[in-house]
Amino acid sequence: MPPVPRLAAATALVVAASTLVATPAHAAVTRVRQGSTTDVSRSSWSGPAFTMNGSGAIIPATMTKAIDAIRGGTGSIDVVVLAGSAPTSGSKTPECDAITALSGVNSCTTLTLTATNDGNNSQVNTDIRNAEFVYFAGGDQCRYAAWKTTSLRASVQSVITKGGGSGGGSAGHHINSAIVYDACNGSVLSSEALANPYDGYISFTTGMFSWPNYANTINDSHFVTRDRMGRTMAFVARAIKDGLTTGGAAWGVGVEEGGSLFIDAAGRATLSGADAYIVLGDHQPEKAVSGQPLTFSNYKIWRLTSGQSYDFANRPTCGYYLRSVTGGVADANLYSGTPVTTCPPPGGGGGGSSYTEVEANNSRTTANSIAGLTYPAAVTGSMGSTSDRDYFATTLSSGQTITVDCAVPTAYDADLYLLDSGGSTLVRSVNNGAGIDESLSYTRTASGSATVYVELEAYSGSGSAAYTCTVAK
Repeated sequence: MPPVPRLAAATALVVAASTLVATPAHAAVTRVRQGSTTDVSRSSWSGPAFTMNGSGAIIPATMTKAIDAIRGGTGSIDVVVLAGSAPTSGSKTPECDAITALSGVNSCTTLTLTATNDGNNSQVNTDIRNAEFVYFAGGDQCRYAAWKTTSLRASVQSVITKGGGSGGGSAGHHINSAIVYDACNGSVLSSEALANPYDGYISFTTGMFSWPNYANTINDSHFVTRDRMGRTMAFVARAIKDGLTTGGAAWGVGVEEGGSLFIDAAGRATLSGADAYIVLGDHQPEKAVSGQPLTFSNYKIWRLTSGQSYDFANRPTCGYYLRSVTGGVADANLYSGTPVTTCPPPGGGGGGSSYTEVEANNSRTTANSIAGLTYPAAVTGSMGSTSDRDYFATTLSSGQTITVDCAVPTAYDADLYLLDSGGSTLVRSVNNGAGIDESLSYTRTASGSATVYVELEAYSGSGSAAYTCTVAK
């Protein structure tokens, strides 16, 4: 009989243990809390961490990464979901239903706010400030943008300041970018935006949120399904032309339905699920005039597939393909292309070492040392049995960040851990399913250097098929 998936097991436990309380916090606010009725009390958190989803649903892989990053692998967090309207069918708390099924969650509170002034509601702001993650549901980003003038904005920012996180799907994805396409005048099509980048349907909100490493960005959702590359190109051109960005450049971040970017404290975004696109405009448009078609040459476009990363803190200058818009007509094949340059492996520098595990390396005391490798390093091995554990030891200095991205073959499900010198978990990645990749990132804040252990552990299945972990420092 196959093993019970972790998500299903967690769901059963949470449903059995959680409490569901609906209380009117304000005339126009509906409040539903699931899980513990008492907030977590803790002096420090390990974020920030963000999830940017192409559609409204929670993506367990990236939400789990955010939860683990914020709590540093130990304890639990409180989550708030903000919605501008209740679902018209099914569960009234779909996001919290999914979130409370994940490990490391103490509670999840759904707050449905139907008026702008609800952003000043005292219970709403108390719930947000006591939370460690705020998720903006899908819906109407114009309603969310109106909260800019309320206390809610500062409350959400306080969550990031204390080391928590934020995220959202669809409209919630839009509101988390530096420049928000707010759709307050209606939704614009790519054809309309390219024909007139100053179309009346195009309006922006700036100054809502400013997340670390995420400056000069414009998010877009449902990206491929609704053919939104063209309008993102127009948004980027407008942002540059109108001086909405610094440095004369703007980055569109388009995520397809079912895709989600997890962005860690170091600014590294890793994709789970469907594709995502980074669209860079790094010069003034050749023509962006009201009532006339757009001309903009050589957008630089990065296409990310599941497991791939983009570093927003150190934005790459390689790995992109080029596409242009001339007289309102975009080039063909906007969603795929051959990069004009290639990038070295994650971590930069290229020329990294390769290392193949040497058994038995099934404990910290028998760990393979990879401290002397040139980074980024490619470490390979296999889960030879259902109880196999592979340990690799390296050192980490104060202020240094280690990133581990493991490509797992379809023969088994493996979990990834980073342990300190005493064997305690610093951070982990435990995505559910055979062949699902795992990745983690950790920054050492203590003084001096210390030994850390990369551990890959068989969760289910086994075989001789090799995993490859790229380790960057």
